[in-house]
Amino acid sequence: MNPPARRSRRRPALALASSVALAALALVSPHADATEGALGRPVSGTGVQPDAGVVSPTPMWAVNLSEIYFDGNIGSSRQVPIAGKTSLGLEGELSFTLATFLKTWDTGAGAWNFASSFTLPYLWTKTTASLSAGGRTASTSQNASNLFDITFTPIIAGYHFSKTDHIAFSVAVWAPTGRYDPNALANPSLNNWTFIPQVAYTKFVPAYDLEFDVIAGLQFYTRNTATDYQNAPLFTLDVMGLKKFSNGLGVGLVLGTTQQLGSDSGPTADRLNGFRGHDFAMGPIVTYDTKLDGKHPLSFSARWVPTIASTNRLKSTATFMATATLVF
Repeated sequence: MNPPARRSRRRPALALASSVALAALALVSPHADATEGALGRPVSGTGVQPDAGVVSPTPMWAVNLSEIYFDGNIGSSRQVPIAGKTSLGLEGELSFTLATFLKTWDTGAGAWNFASSFTLPYLWTKTTASLSAGGRTASTSQNASNLFDITFTPIIAGYHFSKTDHIAFSVAVWAPTGRYDPNALANPSLNNWTFIPQVAYTKFVPAYDLEFDVIAGLQFYTRNTATDYQNAPLFTLDVMGLKKFSNGLGVGLVLGTTQQLGSDSGPTADRLNGFRGHDFAMGPIVTYDTKLDGKHPLSFSARWVPTIASTNRLKSTATFMATATLVF
């Protein structure tokens, strides 16, 4: 088999814990239908990155810094369980900062190459709920900020079909290391383990300087023992097309979806028939590739991926993501 194309060696696959991800990534509040927090870990449209399916045959380290901003809501016509109560609608705003470290291993220039990654995330979140007490309904807001649940991917296995076609397999693990209060509206943790097997594919079309990336995953959650809430599995799919230019710039389009497979379970979920959720997001992305000191590949990207359709998940027209990746 052929090794990756020359350009693809500039940046190793960040098919790490993301869904997002990177990606997959954020969370807002501790209790809500269609996955606790009405979001779970993925933010649709933020899980795919350039070169997603490429694991470099060259041993290297990569450091990726990512920032995700999300401001979403569920309308007041929908009952949402939160903090052991029922809210008429829900608003969630978050800023999610992730530092990811990726190591590609010295496995030669054959068809298979391997990498590992670790992500340290930090979360700021604000949740607003309309809660009833004593026959009256009042709007209540709460902020939280702290280190979020860490994530690691022990092995990313990349296979090179040719210089232009690459695929990568991985299983990311989220550990419940963040601070969690079952009575709080906002929490910097989901208080569960999450296991995310995923596959990423990259296709280069050198004749037109085009690149296509796809990443698909399944998210399996353990039960939140503090709330007795069991999230159903989630299927995530993010797709990106990029047009690259000789000056290092790239422009493209990102599409993403999260689909809940089955119903949530537990006392709170059962009272609301275990609502199932799904959403779709789509928006533009801009990238820029250069080299630091003429030696170390440095990449930037920025995207806007608003929700275009949502059921039982937070809907956002303000979903932004910016990344910077340095390879050395």
